[in-house]
Amino acid sequence: MIEGLQLRHHGADEAEGILDQLVDLYLEVYVGGGEFYSEDRYRRQLDLHMQRVGWELVTATVDGILVGYTYGFPLPPETRWWDGIHQPVPSGFTHEDGNRTFALSELLVHPAWRRQGVARALHDDLVTSRSEARATLLVRPDNAVARLAYRSWNWNLVTKLEPKWEDAPTYDVLVRDATHPSARSDETG
Repeated sequence: MIEGLQLRHHGADEAEGILDQLVDLYLEVYVGGGEFYSEDRYRRQLDLHMQRVGWELVTATVDGILVGYTYGFPLPPETRWWDGIHQPVPSGFTHEDGNRTFALSELLVHPAWRRQGVARALHDDLVTSRSEARATLLVRPDNAVARLAYRSWNWNLVTKLEPKWEDAPTYDVLVRDATHPSARSDETG
């Protein structure tokens, strides 16, 4: 683990004060990623996500510099998160009640700080602090490093999802039971 790494939880109101830093890191992580990873689209996504009840952000800083962050929110009963999910999935898989599933929406680490335990620390701090029965996330099938990390952290592939957002890629849907203890393995993110 990095000496001096500080993790901090933020609600939406508090996160407003560091919004530009969040966007700047996102753009650095996804540089050259195309229109889907544009500043305008990400600002809109952040704005919508931060309005969700229970939205939570965990930042990682070293000497006051933002080196990574993760955020998510509980899926409400009327969620559109599962729109575009490939079948078959287990019966009731997409049923939400506001307390069942925590959606891990972003997990970003600055390229210079990868492979040092930052992603693992962020992930564990946020996911293990949640009270929902399970967590879910979407990962690009071609992101081998992230997929390997998630597998080592007890995430399981369920199916694929093609979001209805403009220019969105197809994702793998991963799920992790809250009852699973976090696996201890080497950091990959």
